[in-house]
Amino acid sequence: MSNTSMNIRMDSEVKRQAQELFAQFGLDMTTAVNMFLRQSIRQRGIPFVLQLDPFYSKANQERLLRAAARMEQFGGTVHELIEAADD
Repeated sequence: MSNTSMNIRMDSEVKRQAQELFAQFGLDMTTAVNMFLRQSIRQRGIPFVLQLDPFYSKANQERLLRAAARMEQFGGTVHELIEAADD
């Protein structure tokens, strides 16, 4: 198997922190990146969960807008307003 080079750009602080972390495992950056790539190939995907903050989900935004609309109709606590938005 022949080797090839890859150049990537990253924030210098991210690189420094990653190198420090990998060094604690006895790894250099090249080995760590190769591990990530091989695991991605093995799993046929990103080897960790990618997710958005649920607070910013479209469903939650709509729920909060409904709660705000109900706020004008009747007072109450925030908890009561959010429960009412589920109706």
